[in-house]
Amino acid sequence: MSISNLDSVFISQRTPLLRTLVKIVKNASIAEELVQETYLRVARSLRDKPVDHLEPFLFQTGRNLAFDHLRRERMQSRTMLDDVPDAIMQAVPAPGSSSEDSLHAERLLQRLGNALEQLSERQQRIFILSRLHGQGYAQIAAELGVSASTVQKELKLIMTLCMTLLERLAPPT
Repeated sequence: MSISNLDSVFISQRTPLLRTLVKIVKNASIAEELVQETYLRVARSLRDKPVDHLEPFLFQTGRNLAFDHLRRERMQSRTMLDDVPDAIMQAVPAPGSSSEDSLHAERLLQRLGNALEQLSERQQRIFILSRLHGQGYAQIAAELGVSASTVQKELKLIMTLCMTLLERLAPPT
């Protein structure tokens, strides 16, 4: 099948594909992005090899992207919380806490931001890709042209720096 066939199938199946992806990811804007990514992935695949049954391939690609998205989200939330000791989590002020707690949290975030700015450009990129974008070691390594082991070591160093700073700045109990 050619790109022109993909265009016609995509146009006719776009709405059902979007509905399917919204059911999976529970977010219309993310589903919309996944629909666009689906088109790009399928178009790329068609350049490499022909696909006999384009419609099922389109839907399977979309579902795979949606499940990948959910896995990244789950990994990101789990990884971020797993990296923070319970004592630090308990020190984060709850909404409606005292202004003193809020001021302390604001200072803590400012100092943490300053510490992260001191990292090398590569370390900052690793931190952002891992903690904010939820990418795994292999993805980051491929993007930055380094080994997964290097990414893992750098991330461990960064998290140690962050945890040390947080522990040092935690208010006395």
